[in-house]
This record gives sequence, structure tokens and C-alpha cells, in this order.
Amino acid sequence: MTGEYRVLGAAHGLLLGMVLASPLIAPSLLPWGIEALFIVAAFQLRLTDRRWGLRGGWLGLVSHIRMAPARLIPWGGIALVALMAEPEQARHALAILAAMLVGELLVYPLGTFLLGRLSRRGIGGLITLLLIGGALAEPGRVACYAMAFTLGMSGCVFWLRGPDGETGATMAALTGGIAALLGALLLPVTQGLAVPAGLLCLTLTFAHLSMMRRHPLHWRLPSGVGGLGLR
Repeated sequence: MTGEYRVLGAAHGLLLGMVLASPLIAPSLLPWGIEALFIVAAFQLRLTDRRWGLRGGWLGLVSHIRMAPARLIPWGGIALVALMAEPEQARHALAILAAMLVGELLVYPLGTFLLGRLSRRGIGGLITLLLIGGALAEPGRVACYAMAFTLGMSGCVFWLRGPDGETGATMAALTGGIAALLGALLLPVTQGLAVPAGLLCLTLTFAHLSMMRRHPLHWRLPSGVGGLGLR
């Protein structure tokens, strides 16, 4: 893993701390916090893993885990926190661990292979389907969290195909995130769709902010071709 996306990394760390403290602060928000963690964690994993194909045979399926195995440790703590918040519903903690395994061992290897072959428009369509599917899934279950993981990974590939750190794209992502979360607050019936959409938009915003440059470096031709009259 790399530390170049500092704003996104800081947001991920803050979110993790809030989820771990949620049983003491706002237990009712724990499922949304966990869903947000799946989105951000998958986004960061795809962002920092430079590989787009399987290497080393079957071991390639877990190459991203071998790259940074300590990344999985917080999921055990999150499952424990969920168990503490709802001791009578151990299946909720099991759903977190099961969704993590599905995401890491199935969704990520397959997604790495398939998403790299989709156009930006195709990925946008997939994100729309995932948002609809997540809205139909029962909150706090394996399917819901697994789709959140897939949503975060797809959102990252969508971001990689577009401008990084461009002001207009940053403001569009921020506006979309705020609008979606306000919609979920004002119209609770839309929460299943609006909250994941808002969380993904905010994740895109943090990714853009990580790449913002005070003085953008515009693309230019190599100096060696100046004699051809190309400037």
C-alpha cells in the first residue's frame, strides 16, 4: 500500500474510529458506518493495488492480501464491535466477516479482471445497478455489504478513468454527495439508495482532494520535438 492519497486515507481512518466508537455514540448508525467502510476500503484497495491481472497462478487470487495482510485486522475489531452493540444478533457480526471474505476472495479478483475491460460508461451503468441492488438488499446482511464492497471498487475504477484532482469534477462529486445525504435525511424512504450513493460521492471527493495541485502541471510534448514546430 502507498500513502500518497493522504486525504482519502485520513477520511478512512476517521471513519474507522467512528465505527469502532459507535456503540457508545450512536448504535443505530452502526450498519451505515460499516457499509461506508466497505465502500471506502474497497476503493482504497483498488486504488493502491497497481496490478490488473492475476500473477503466480492461484496465488494471484490472494496477491492483494499477501501485499498487506495487516489491512484485514480491523475487520475483526469491527465484527466484535457489532457483536457488542447487538449481543443477541451474532449473525450481524458473522455477516461482516462473511462479506469481507466474499469481497476479498471473490469480488476483488473477478472485479480486477472484469472492470479493467469495461468503458467508463459501462462502469457507470454497473454502479447504477449496484445502487439499485443495494437498496433492495436487507440492511446488515452479507449481500448488502458485499455489494457495498463491489460499489467501492467500481467507483474507484470509474475515478481512475476520469480527471484526478480537477476542480469541476471535485465539486460535482461533493455536490452529489451532499444532495444524496440530504435526500436520505429528508426522505427516509430513499435511504437504501441515497446513502450508498452519497457515501460513494464523498469517497470520490476525498480521492479528488488527495490529488489536488496548487499549480497543475499541464501535459506538454517532450523538449526533443521542439524543432518540429510543435510547442
